[in-house]
Amino acid sequence: MDQAIDFQALPQVAAGRARGGRDVQQDALLCLHDPATDSLLLVLADGMGGDGAGELAAEGVVAAARRLWERGLWREQPGALFLEALCQEAHAELVRRREGLTAGEPHSTVVALLVRGKQAYWVHVGDSRLYRFQGRRCLSRTEDHSVAQLKLRRGEIAPEQLASDPDQHKLLRGLGGSSAPEVEHGGAILHAGQTFALCSDGVWEQLSTQELRRLSRRRNQGAALHEALRLATARGGEQGDNAALIFVRIGGAGWLRRCGEKLWSAVHPIGATAHGSGERNLAGDGEA
Repeated sequence: MDQAIDFQALPQVAAGRARGGRDVQQDALLCLHDPATDSLLLVLADGMGGDGAGELAAEGVVAAARRLWERGLWREQPGALFLEALCQEAHAELVRRREGLTAGEPHSTVVALLVRGKQAYWVHVGDSRLYRFQGRRCLSRTEDHSVAQLKLRRGEIAPEQLASDPDQHKLLRGLGGSSAPEVEHGGAILHAGQTFALCSDGVWEQLSTQELRRLSRRRNQGAALHEALRLATARGGEQGDNAALIFVRIGGAGWLRRCGEKLWSAVHPIGATAHGSGERNLAGDGEA
């Protein structure tokens, strides 16, 4: 079992993936930051399809997302519209990548988060998840597009049975199929202290909601990310799935100050400045 972690970090973000008990890595991550606007785009994809198609699919999703980001459409379009375009472009990319393959069918899940100003927008297709936390509460999480989730909604299984249900891996929606995907949207006004976790099923099947909440709030995001992925791969064992995870923290005083400066500049655009308290020190290992 491979517990090596591919790690990356941005302001307020820690992300990584581990191969676990699989021979190949079929999870892919993309973390992009625009310093001028302090905007973030975070994308996680879990590929499938056999014969190397899963890896090809996950890479195709993040490649399509990067192209759209670099074109700058997210600056002009409403957040939900941009993320819808991202999912549809990723789907089209997988259809193109299927051409010429003699074996395998490139399909993928996707979960993506756009943070812009004081607003968060997110989308998902499949069973990769987004969790949103505030303090000790889980404010929301995405619902999987799977047969197991459908059984839970019908009352046929209990919530604690979802991760181990034999139908959990039977997806009702995905990218790369014969028809355009139906994309699920969400959004929220941001508040200081909120955290997000985006993850593949290799993580949420092994870690509880409360474990993800606790780890997402650790001041040392990098250490928390490594601990979460080590737990997921250890619990998954020799046959465990790939595991991918992104933690996002919405900042404290410094973030509020930057939002205040943007508002002040909009009202007083010529030579105006706004004043606020300094940024909180995020060093250490306790909860923020």
